[in-house]
Amino acid sequence: MRIGELARVTGVSAFLLRYYEAQGLLAPIRTDNGYRSDDDDATTVDRVRGLLKAGLSTKEIRQLLPCATSSTPELEPCAEVLELLRARMSRLSDRIDGLRRSRDALRTYLSATEPAATARP
Repeated sequence: MRIGELARVTGVSAFLLRYYEAQGLLAPIRTDNGYRSDDDDATTVDRVRGLLKAGLSTKEIRQLLPCATSSTPELEPCAEVLELLRARMSRLSDRIDGLRRSRDALRTYLSATEPAATARP
């Protein structure tokens, strides 16, 4: 299978597939003529896309990918999987808390500024 075919099957650009290869997320088995011979590449791309959607970095995905058993969000309990996922969840929660504080501060500024803006002729 050529990279263009894999791109068509997965809906992921050839450029992005090459990036996945460079990041160690996709390691296609090649035939003598250089074509991809691994039918599991499409499944691996689906797994990578799902883990990216969960907010994981490519470095984290490279660690978790060997533990992925399907394209669903199911991982084998490999070494450090839960620790990595919990750490990521904690960082994400911290970011959400920071965004909420920023939103509340902006709301305060809007509440204080809007009456003055409507009072001007």
